[in-house]
Amino acid sequence: MSTSLKKLIGTLVTVVWLAFYVLLAAGFGRMILPHAVWYAAFLYYALAGTLWIIPIGLMLPWMYREPKRPSP
Repeated sequence: MSTSLKKLIGTLVTVVWLAFYVLLAAGFGRMILPHAVWYAAFLYYALAGTLWIIPIGLMLPWMYREPKRPSP
């Protein structure tokens, strides 16, 4: 698979993942934090705002890996 095709797939997966993750994190936050103290809500949203990068970070090496050339 070519690097440009991997980048396209990775970009599409990233956009879909972020949309899903934002809705999930915001919905979960509204469900469990309506009467929480301010620092608990701050901690939750700081953590939720950081954790989305883990799956993307695992996908980046795959996206930028050069295809193997067959040996002659």
